[in-house]
Amino acid sequence: MIENCFHCGLDIQKIRIPFDEKIFCCNGCRSVYEILNTNNLTNFYELNKKAGIRPSDENISQFDYLDTPEIFARITDFSEGSTSLVTFKIPVIHCSSCIWLLESLHILNKDVKYSQVNFTRKTVKVSFNHNNLKLSELAKFLTNLGYKPAITLETADKNEDHLDKSLLVKFAIAGFGFGNGMFLAFPEYIGGEDFWIEHYKGLFRFLMFILALPVVLYSASDYYKSAWYGLKNKIVNIDVPIVLGIFVLFGRSVYEVLTDYGAGYFDTLCGLLFFMLMGKMFQKRTYSSLSYDRDYKSFYPIAVTKVDFGGKQENILLSEVKIGDRILVRNQEIIPVDAVLINGNGNIDNSFITGESESISKQPGDKIYAGGKQIGSSLELEVIKNVDQSYLTQLWNKEAFKKHETGLDTLINEISKYFTLIIVGIASIAGIYWYFIDLEKMYQVVSAILIIACPCALALSSPFTFGHVMRILGRNKFYVKDTLTIEKIAKLDAVVFDKTGTITERKKNIIKFEGDEINEFDLLNIKTLLKNSNHPLSKSLYEFIDCDDHYFPVENFSEISGKGYQAYIRGKLYMIGSAKYIGQPSKHHETAVYISINGTFIGNFVFKNEYRANLKDLFAKLNLYKIFILSGDNSSEKIQLKTIIPNVSSMAFNQSPEDKLNYIQKLQNDGMRVAMLGDGLNDAGALKQSNVGIAVSDDTNSFTPSSDVIMNGDKVTRLDDYLNVCKGSITVVKMTFGISILYNIVGLSFAVTGNISPLIAAILMPMSSITVISFTTLSTWILGRKYFNKKQARKYEDNNFSETEIVHKTSEAVIL
Repeated sequence: MIENCFHCGLDIQKIRIPFDEKIFCCNGCRSVYEILNTNNLTNFYELNKKAGIRPSDENISQFDYLDTPEIFARITDFSEGSTSLVTFKIPVIHCSSCIWLLESLHILNKDVKYSQVNFTRKTVKVSFNHNNLKLSELAKFLTNLGYKPAITLETADKNEDHLDKSLLVKFAIAGFGFGNGMFLAFPEYIGGEDFWIEHYKGLFRFLMFILALPVVLYSASDYYKSAWYGLKNKIVNIDVPIVLGIFVLFGRSVYEVLTDYGAGYFDTLCGLLFFMLMGKMFQKRTYSSLSYDRDYKSFYPIAVTKVDFGGKQENILLSEVKIGDRILVRNQEIIPVDAVLINGNGNIDNSFITGESESISKQPGDKIYAGGKQIGSSLELEVIKNVDQSYLTQLWNKEAFKKHETGLDTLINEISKYFTLIIVGIASIAGIYWYFIDLEKMYQVVSAILIIACPCALALSSPFTFGHVMRILGRNKFYVKDTLTIEKIAKLDAVVFDKTGTITERKKNIIKFEGDEINEFDLLNIKTLLKNSNHPLSKSLYEFIDCDDHYFPVENFSEISGKGYQAYIRGKLYMIGSAKYIGQPSKHHETAVYISINGTFIGNFVFKNEYRANLKDLFAKLNLYKIFILSGDNSSEKIQLKTIIPNVSSMAFNQSPEDKLNYIQKLQNDGMRVAMLGDGLNDAGALKQSNVGIAVSDDTNSFTPSSDVIMNGDKVTRLDDYLNVCKGSITVVKMTFGISILYNIVGLSFAVTGNISPLIAAILMPMSSITVISFTTLSTWILGRKYFNKKQARKYEDNNFSETEIVHKTSEAVIL
């Protein structure tokens, strides 16, 4: 009697290892079962009865080279402190149970912090403690589980395939089978009495069967897998009716050939799969193109503060940063490129990358990775690697930071599920009817119904529409994190604005000093300290103070968000912040920054805010929304704000970051769907709490995963256009729903009555997808032209800024 291994399911040849009343073929399979059993993960075998893959008998010491420092640095994506991130290519990932096991590595090994599988790319990203678990040991651990990493020079260089070669091969085989099958079936089509054709028809039919066999078994394999895994997980997906149609056509064709009833439909079947795979390739290529359009390195104008050797600062596009340039990173700013610390004491928070709040201390000369956030005084860094924006974009879209909400995608999935069940029902009823009328016709009718009614076009409508809208918004400096955010924007009914830096101009404040005269020594130190803060008032004050820019060491820097900050510079303690932070009585009708030296108050800078141009017109256009204003400043400008915003629902002043968060929460408890516009600094909590967090920036700004959108400060007064485009995209999606459903109704009416062949149905199915994609492309283009016409945008800017300002503002952008 042949026994099978409980884990991998292979026949047991020589070695028979009993364990826990089960039989295993090797120690590797037994070890994997023992690990799963110890950690209560034996339901792995319920997901897939033969899910295990027998580990190779190769000597796994082959991975020892991974611990070589040079190779370790090249293979890993990130390594700081005790945490490293690595992405392994795992070619044998093939089903849901593989994903489940690989994403449970942290349960199997305590030194693995988390793991994330990308099924389409067959990769797993692993965060692990490299002090306790070497990279080679991690590779051996995966190999022992049956998932051996494929490590080559190509994977080390992080090259990605942009074309699915297996799909191309399947498409080519289907095309070969279709073309030659049609040629061999041609004599059957023309008919007539011909001895030679009649004599060799059996050979022709056999050749057509041989041509169709690899098409059915290999070219259509993806449809079988998708349908099987769906049914296995109790999901009726859109590939189920396709598979039924393939089986019906192939079975009928084999029956006809074996009984000499006819030539069958082998050529039709090959044509069906050829056109379906053509549609699939078209969809994949379009998705890839759309993905490239959403790749921020193609159009995202991220800026950074460049510092020359004389100390002069300049905002430049991050894409223009070169190796050897020196850049300034302030408190709470994300480090945009890999660099070496030149000046300052680094206290790097890598939680944005690793998910852990552990901070790493850095000294001059140390390497700092992109994606870390500086906590403390400003740093001067020298760039050592070219910009890799796509990695930072990946961090922004990290799953851990997404707000999981249901949306149109979920609705489409539900529609697709019931749609499939309805189609199967229609096909069954039509099959029973035609069985009694015309048996031969029955197979054609059922096949045509199952082919033409595929809801692929329905499923494509939402991602393609939102994808195009994301691209349009991005080109107009409104950068949306994901497609779900567009849907959430369309459902908003309340908009909350932070005052300072959001509806006010950062660089157009009228500033006046009140207090004792400040000597040059202290003035230089104050300007040095101001350089370390990202607060809009600090930035304005830094530009206002007219003295040479020198770098002095900043010691013991500390900041209380929304209140102020302090540090020792050249032996003196300087404090900058609110009146309460300095210990002075507050002037309720003034916006001011207070300063003390060694505990002695020396004076304050009074700010008169200048509001953005055309702000009154913006709020007039937002009459469908409830408007709220929040500010950390006092209420000195309340009367002026009421003049600018006559439709304001409420205003709140002297708000701390926590107060702003609670304010947003209260609005949500009242049933409102809220968008929060803030500068991304003191507003981080409110941005995260809101339904849609919009971080506004004029130049360099700390990037936060709390935001769903980053927009350029110059575009705040055009907020209504962005909101209208998002609303319009929902209308486009609904229209594509209608087109898809109408197409299926018309197609089904012809299929049920037997007036359409399976081959024509196979041609029309991808045509429906092309129709939907073309419609969404044209509709979103019209939508973009309506609100972002280039001439109108130019006219708008000319009415508000001088030519010099336009050039300057065009070069400014958002920093991650």
